[in-house]
This record gives sequence, C-alpha cells and structure tokens, in this order.
Amino acid sequence: MMTQTPRLIVTPGEPAGIGGEILLKAIEAGATGLITLDDPERLASMAAAMGINLKSAVIEAPQDALNLAPDCLAIMPLSWPEAPQPGQPSDANAGTVIDAITRAACLARDGDAAALVTNPIQKATLYAAGFDCPGHTEYLGQLDGDNAHPVMLLYSEMLSIVPLTIHVPLAQVPGLITGERIETTASIVDDALRRDFSLDYPRIAVTGLNPHAGEDGTLGREEEEIIRPALQRLQQMGMHITGPYSADTLFHEDRRGDYDAVIAMYHDQALIPVKTLDFHGGVNTTLGLSFIRTSPDHGTALDQAGAFTANPASLIASIELAARMAANRQRSRD
Repeated sequence: MMTQTPRLIVTPGEPAGIGGEILLKAIEAGATGLITLDDPERLASMAAAMGINLKSAVIEAPQDALNLAPDCLAIMPLSWPEAPQPGQPSDANAGTVIDAITRAACLARDGDAAALVTNPIQKATLYAAGFDCPGHTEYLGQLDGDNAHPVMLLYSEMLSIVPLTIHVPLAQVPGLITGERIETTASIVDDALRRDFSLDYPRIAVTGLNPHAGEDGTLGREEEEIIRPALQRLQQMGMHITGPYSADTLFHEDRRGDYDAVIAMYHDQALIPVKTLDFHGGVNTTLGLSFIRTSPDHGTALDQAGAFTANPASLIASIELAARMAANRQRSRD
C-alpha cells in the first residue's frame, strides 16, 4: 500500500561515521516511510557490503516519495566533494553535511516532511566550515527563526529528562539558572508533553543545582532564591511541577513513576542517568521548534565505522519516536 502522508527525513550526519550504516540497519529492521539525503551509489555499495537488499528510489522533492511503497527508501541525491572514508572525517565534506541538515530542517519546518531525524555529526570538522553553534540543537533553533526556543529532551522508555543548560562550561551554569529560564523551559516541556506525547496532565519534576538540593540553603542558595520561587509561580499557573529535588535520589526505579519528565540543571546531571538506564535506546529530541526533531543519543563512532558492527537501536528508537510525535501532533490539530 502506498502512503499519502509526508515521510520522515533522515540526515546523513558525518559520512565517515556510522550514520549510513545504522540507517540501513534500521530499514532492515523494519523502519519505513523514510527519506534521506545522500549519494545513492554510496548507500547501494554499503548495503551490498552489509548483505542488505535495499529497496530505494532517487527523488528530487519530498512529494515524489508519496507514491512509493513505505519500505522503499527515498533518496534525495547529494554529492560528497571527497569520497567518504570510514573513520576519517574530511574538511572537504563539512559544508555538504551542514547543507544537508539545513535542507532537511527546512523541509520539516515547511511541512514537506513529517519530522526530522538527524544522524550524528563530527562538530570539530564542521567548525572549520563555518559552523558556529555548539551542536545540532542550537543550529536548528537558528534555522527555525526568532520564535524558536530549542529545548533538549533526552527520551527513553525509562526516563525523559531536560537539561536546563546544555553545552556550556560547568563554571557558567549557576549564572545561567534564572527564574525566567526555568519558567520558559518548563512551559515548553509542558506544552510538548501535551501536544506531542498526548499527556493530558503532565507531571514535571525539577532537580536542584547543589548537593541535596541545597539542604535548606546550607549548601547553596539557588534552590531557595531562584528555583523554588519559579516553581511556585508555575504551580499558580496550573502546571503540575514539583521540586527542587536532590538529583541523587530522583532517578531510581521507585521514583520514576512519580513524574513524566524531569528538568535538570545542567548537561551531565541530565545525560548521565538516561544514558546509564538506557544507553542504546535513548533519543535526543528538540522541543520548542515549529517542527519535530529527534536524533540518536550517541556520536559518530568513528572507531566502528566501516566494520558494520554499530548498534542501530538508538536510531530505530529515534525514528519510532519521531513518527509517534508527528502522529500525536497531527491529532492535536484535527
């Protein structure tokens, strides 16, 4: 049966990494309804080397994929200036990586793709080509316009968590924790949980910054002077948000049933628990955009590239979550 709904679009990421391999493995595992941007011959050669019988078709625009069978990968062709070599990122290809992200994000933003799924990038290589953002999350926010407020959500079946601050030095974190940032982030998370995750009454827990959430101000004043007042204002607006809680007791099995998502204060406070609980199944999702974006919660794995041993579980989970979020968002509009 053919599909008449927009497909998900998957970026190639760093071509010297495992992006192409895990995309092919995801398709072999049953992922359908996908578009990607890449060199068709590169993907065909990789599929043959992996023993995968790839069904694919070259298209010029996303609309051309509407009449393809769901299990047929639609490929919008691009040319790599330098033939990608596994494990060896090339500065020559960096501009093409950035262009692929830009094209795919704009297609998702404009409704020509149901959602965006991004494969991992090698940021150090991209910086030489003028990439001036700490990561995908911030760059997608730039592309989406002035109304975007990108918020990173790390999602797994066991834990969903948002870092209030993301790619900044730890020494800068206390100064970035403000009532306004907490209220804005919490509002975006609450809206996304309702619209994209179909939760009628989202429950959000918030960590403290300091050990034991400041221990009544004896181990730091941020909880009492900034975090707690912000949560009280949000509660008065009707949001079901609680905290601040000590991060060291918030993520064990008995506590995870008390909330739908957590807002943590900084990057590692958020990523360590979710990667410990579900390293292979975690998904990096960007909230606060006009379009849906998910990504595997791992890097380019240059050391594994070309060996065809990479685990595709996180990309599979990213594709599944993007499709579910897109369907939920569409239902919220109907």
